[in-house]
Amino acid sequence: MRCRDAYDYELTTGPLAADAYVGGIRDLLRLRSGAADRIAASVALDPTFAVGHAALALLGHEMCVEVDIAARLADARLHAARASERERSHVHAIERHLVGDPAPLVAHLASYPRDALLLSVAMPTIAFAGVTDVPEQAWRIAEDAAPAYGDDPWITGLMAFVRQEQRRFDDAMELSCRSLAAEPSGGHAAHARTHAHYETGDHAAGLAWMDGWILGDGASTDSLTHFSWHAALHELSIGDLAAVRARYERQLQPRQAVGCRALVDSGSLLFRWAITPDATDVPPLAEVVAVTGRDVLERPGTAFLGLHAAVALLATGDRAGLRDLAAWCAHHPSPTHREVVAPLATALGLLAAGRSSAAADRLAALASSTWRLGGSDAQREIVEEARIAALLRAGRYDEARQVLDARLDRRVSPRDRAWRRSAADQAARILLPSTLMSTFANADGAGPPSTAPVVAE
Repeated sequence: MRCRDAYDYELTTGPLAADAYVGGIRDLLRLRSGAADRIAASVALDPTFAVGHAALALLGHEMCVEVDIAARLADARLHAARASERERSHVHAIERHLVGDPAPLVAHLASYPRDALLLSVAMPTIAFAGVTDVPEQAWRIAEDAAPAYGDDPWITGLMAFVRQEQRRFDDAMELSCRSLAAEPSGGHAAHARTHAHYETGDHAAGLAWMDGWILGDGASTDSLTHFSWHAALHELSIGDLAAVRARYERQLQPRQAVGCRALVDSGSLLFRWAITPDATDVPPLAEVVAVTGRDVLERPGTAFLGLHAAVALLATGDRAGLRDLAAWCAHHPSPTHREVVAPLATALGLLAAGRSSAAADRLAALASSTWRLGGSDAQREIVEEARIAALLRAGRYDEARQVLDARLDRRVSPRDRAWRRSAADQAARILLPSTLMSTFANADGAGPPSTAPVVAE
């Protein structure tokens, strides 16, 4: 009897390797810990298992799992020759995805919609960065595949995330709650729910629910730092900086993060915290940079990682690193690396050099393209926040106020109201810790870092 995965697709391997792989994919789809180890066990049990090798290469590329990506792809290609047509298509789709070509993966899902791992790759959520620059295309891929899954709680949770991306927040909440009722530890459903709370400004209820889930049904989740990041965003929005500090110390230390989460979650929180009105003594990003490593910072595998690498390099005042990142991305095969990440790194390099007004202009020009970076609205808005900081630093208060008004139209945020008051009074007082202030020096190589409040250039 042939082995099959959880969605009834054939697996060309023995029962022990199949069980390990199916368990690993199940945990990966539900964002549970240990998924990569189980998938690695499948190829240890059967070194000829093609889709196991391909999955490990994918996790190395997208999630910074420590594997030899080239070797895993080579083994996947070699052993796919003896596998089923679906498995050969699966391996080819992953191989092409890793070099920035999404077409085979999209075509694969049209033929094999219940290939849940690749559907998860195609629809950017907490786990993967997506395969298309156009959100509507990712939504359509998920919409087209969903009927093949029936009432499976995982697909319900994934569709909840699609609905919140479409800003259909009531539908997202209904679907996420339905999925969680069937599978309380389901990571995608929990993720969709927390986005719905955040995007509607429902900070108190969202924070209470998120804290309960983190300590309860979600305790076994592999990406707990990301859910803690969401809770911290609520606290930041409310203006409870003491709570942000306590959560960072308790749940968001970079050394506790898995894979790239130190960069994406801990690093981005530190930056946003540091540019918040009245923030003081914000921890530096040095540990985030050390945990992440120079290769990811200057040669990120995905545009989404490139966004967060650029922010981390700015926050540590690494102008040479920003130049290297921009140069590398400018020659990348992926159009998003070339057309979005490279100019973003250049813009943040201007900000690091004290050219705040020029940086604000460059960031404004990128505003209509940031959705191409992948991830969520909540993650991508860090670019908008860097622009606000640049405008305030440049003394362009009316423009900063216009950006903040648009944000406040989207949702309630005491933090944004505090920012707006500063802009309206033409006395922006974004107090940055000395470790970040060096990135906003008034001129190239201008003396030691300042600890004074930010004022106009």
